[in-house]
Amino acid sequence: MATTPHRRTTNTAHAARAARAKVTEALAARDALAAALSRAGIQLPAMDVRTPWPEERADEARYALVHLGVCSAPVAHALATVIAKGAAG
Repeated sequence: MATTPHRRTTNTAHAARAARAKVTEALAARDALAAALSRAGIQLPAMDVRTPWPEERADEARYALVHLGVCSAPVAHALATVIAKGAAG
């Protein structure tokens, strides 16, 4: 069965909405994690949202990742301590 131009446009629009929703979800997750870490006195130096393929625009993303960046050993220890307390508690 051939795809009609209308169906192609509808599918493309649906895919773009789905991709934007994935990026929006990842941004919300990043913000929630940053806020929780801040309340625990921890700040990671770089947190952002990325799509796994650099050539993709946000409205074409197959999925989005919360990138936590790199942190110093003391920050990693503080993060481990907070997680361990939460897991025990």
